[in-house]
Amino acid sequence: MEGIEADEQLLSLGLAIVIDSSRERKVKRKRRESFKPLDTNRISEGKMFSLFETREMMLKKENKRREANTLGEDGKGLHLIHLLLVSATSLDENKLDSAVENLSELYQNVSLIGDSMQRVAAYFADGLVARLLTRRSPFHEMVMKEPSPEDEFLAYMELYKVSPYYQFAHFTANQVIMEAFEREEKDNNRTLHVVDLDVGYGFQWPSLMQSLSDKASTGNRVSLRITGFGETLEGLEATEARLVGFAKTYKNLIFEFKGMLRSNCGLKSIRKKKKETLVVNLVFYLNFLCNISHISETLKWINILNPSAVVLVEQEGGRSPRTFLSRFMEFLHYYAAMFDSLDDFLPPDSPQRLQIEKNHLGKEIKQLMDFDNDEANSPKYERMETWKARMESHGFEGMSLSSKSIIQAKLLLKISSHYCPIQFGGENGGFTAFEREEDSNAISLAWQDKCLITASAWQCARR
Repeated sequence: MEGIEADEQLLSLGLAIVIDSSRERKVKRKRRESFKPLDTNRISEGKMFSLFETREMMLKKENKRREANTLGEDGKGLHLIHLLLVSATSLDENKLDSAVENLSELYQNVSLIGDSMQRVAAYFADGLVARLLTRRSPFHEMVMKEPSPEDEFLAYMELYKVSPYYQFAHFTANQVIMEAFEREEKDNNRTLHVVDLDVGYGFQWPSLMQSLSDKASTGNRVSLRITGFGETLEGLEATEARLVGFAKTYKNLIFEFKGMLRSNCGLKSIRKKKKETLVVNLVFYLNFLCNISHISETLKWINILNPSAVVLVEQEGGRSPRTFLSRFMEFLHYYAAMFDSLDDFLPPDSPQRLQIEKNHLGKEIKQLMDFDNDEANSPKYERMETWKARMESHGFEGMSLSSKSIIQAKLLLKISSHYCPIQFGGENGGFTAFEREEDSNAISLAWQDKCLITASAWQCARR
């Protein structure tokens, strides 16, 4: 019992270090420039202006008190889902007048401060409207206007604080990395090299620094080297400054950060040293490569590196959607669960919730909708079975997750619980963490009946 309490204190400390540390800018996500616009010539200016007037009226509701639900939550939710599906179908079939009419009705029934279904439907409506327009349209720019880097960063940090979503991904991945380091401790000269293909803000790594520091001593220091890939030099520099600042608090840790622009294909220049443990971190990265050939090329280069472990964490899809409409329904189901979970974490009128949804989740939704019509290169959330087959076909085999990974996930959910019921391996309400029955190398996080993310561990198959 004392051991569990000690683990809980360490985990809680690691969360506090990550959450309270940074007030920096975010690395901007890659914008998808290839876009094949739908023909909008058959939509009159009058109809488009009317559509955007309705949208503006919806946005002004932000400053009013939450309105009463006259239809009842279930009835209103079903009506909104119907309107969204009809609008998406009309767009997919290029029936643009019908799409505009249904989107106008949608804007009359959604709200950024309503119930979870009203809120998520508002952002999906924006994403569908963006598909109506060319990138040259001022309306497109209005709908897809990105939050400032500061607002984006604050929204990410608020979500990190209130929800176990990112925490689960990072702490589960770090446990795999620590165990890979410990297995090779006799031969790795107490040196760990992590290759992170999407380093982002770097929130994942303070807790790993703490874990490594706990194993070290003043006379026997541990070395951590992170090669982090990002989109912009500015973002990489901010992440480096943040992580170097963290590392300075651990006197028995030698830390080095090397930032690399993803566009430079720097992965090919990385080489594994003889006396180091090399781990590749793939957390929320491969899904957004979209193109199967890019994913395949990345996995081939990782296999050539012959790392001690590869950590894969991705959003979980219910199937492998191949059409726009199937992807649309998959994304709607996914983000409806995310918005629903926030209702139990934050009070109804919480400004933090509006910030999270507008500047983080809402931005993601609109970007997922605003892509071209090339189905093979469009983003999608796939099943763990699909990733398993893909990893195995590129020369990887699963690594069993230790019991400590499962215990840690349970502790994390306990620490993260605020207003909502948290369960482990149970059924119904709240967040649930569970081992995958078909794969001993995977553990998933779900909200109610919707699986959100799955973490798994891999190594190169024995040659």
